[in-house]
Amino acid sequence: MKIKNTINEVLYSVLPITIIVTILHLTITPLPANIMMSFVVGVIFLIIGEILFLLGSDASILLMGELIGSNIARFKKTYIMILFGFLFGFMATVAEPDVQVLGSQVSNINSTIGRTLLVMMVSFGVGIFVAMALIRILKNIPLRRVLFFSYTLILIIAIFAPSEYLSVAFDSGGVTTGPITVPFILAFGIGVCAVRGGKNSQDDSFGLIAMASIGPIIAVLILGMVFGKPSVTGNVLDIQVEEMNVLQNFGTVLPHVALNVLVALSPIAIIFILFQIFLLKLSKIGMIKMCVGLLITFLGLTLFLTGVEGGFSMAGSYLGILLGALPSIWLLIPIGFVLGFFVVYSEPAVRVLNEQVEEVTAGYIKKQTMLYSLAIGVAISVSLSIIRVIVGFPIWYYILPGYCIALILTKYVPPIFTGIAFDSGGVASGPMAATFIMPLLIGICQSVDGNFFQDAFGVVSMVAMTPLISIQVLGLIYKMKQNEFDKKTREVTMDEIEASLDIEELMEDGGQNEE
Repeated sequence: MKIKNTINEVLYSVLPITIIVTILHLTITPLPANIMMSFVVGVIFLIIGEILFLLGSDASILLMGELIGSNIARFKKTYIMILFGFLFGFMATVAEPDVQVLGSQVSNINSTIGRTLLVMMVSFGVGIFVAMALIRILKNIPLRRVLFFSYTLILIIAIFAPSEYLSVAFDSGGVTTGPITVPFILAFGIGVCAVRGGKNSQDDSFGLIAMASIGPIIAVLILGMVFGKPSVTGNVLDIQVEEMNVLQNFGTVLPHVALNVLVALSPIAIIFILFQIFLLKLSKIGMIKMCVGLLITFLGLTLFLTGVEGGFSMAGSYLGILLGALPSIWLLIPIGFVLGFFVVYSEPAVRVLNEQVEEVTAGYIKKQTMLYSLAIGVAISVSLSIIRVIVGFPIWYYILPGYCIALILTKYVPPIFTGIAFDSGGVASGPMAATFIMPLLIGICQSVDGNFFQDAFGVVSMVAMTPLISIQVLGLIYKMKQNEFDKKTREVTMDEIEASLDIEELMEDGGQNEE
């Protein structure tokens, strides 16, 4: 039953974006045969990979995170939490495929900062803020207060950093929360909160991903202040369509992706093995199930990312070039909205988050409601990003008012919605945003002769920002309905009390009359 439901969910999530690209191919933007064939093969890889990933992560990564989180919390020593939080955040981010993709794309057009330096700084930022997030949980500090302080600090640092780094900085915050770190961090936080307990433990189980997304932004902005204005080089797109062989293309991508996924999963596996030896002491059968689940996760994630990079990314780049060359350039805005809406359906980490949200909130936040709210937010962000590429104005025009609205909403919505909203922003900006939407924007930017560094980058940060508003608006609506329900309940209770008093008075009057 579990396998059947997973297959149905994956097919339902992947087919819409496949249909949209196919319609565009058959109508206004016909893709070369090799590109379209790569896209079709990529869809097959993606479907099989996502099914395996979801089944494997349930039996391995999520369980590992909860076990490790709950056992670390039992030490009752803050410095141990800080150490493990930093080490996990750093190691996982160094190996995160999306971070490597962003590092490569930035280094292709920026001769000032290399890929390795950028990846290390981003990873250091994640490690620091994951540790801070765990301290926040242990010290019971409200998430709203920490977020307000952190984003105020970002705005202050951004004033002194070169403007060219702003888009990349916010993008780096989005790509750090990929398909490996999200399940582990979420489960890790739930495990810590379960042991700590308390009336706010449910609210505190969310917010770790939000904190992990802040560190890279600050780290890259500081990097920009140290190195100064970057030296931007030329064209970043070089697709040799005539010479490309589909099978050879996937044969080249597959081993590269497999190595990245292996490196990404290794730190988590090593940490778990150490805990198994010294603390957990799981049975032999339990360890075998865990290893099988981890192997399925590895195969699934490898196939998924191979399909995305080998087919989706290339199709996204070329589709962007063709769309940017259309006579009616503003037609890109509704196309971007539709693409953004359905792309989030293909994010496996979104599925994991929605499942856990429904479970932790005892079902009062339905996963389907979460999915639609995220999809609308991502759709708006892609449309706004396309407008920015066409017009060429700074990302400040979006980031400043967007985060101000998001931070103001934290004051009026239930705390659990704040944590879910900021986590959703990080989750929505996963592999699909980095390897399909970003190449799409780069392709459009090339056609309209835009600035790659300032205009094309920033879409991932937009994808990460808009869910902060849409999910909190959902929380605001929920709060209003809850208040209305409570008011009606109080009115009914008062009516019952008054009715009972009236009955008592009648009975007393009746007794007096008899006398």
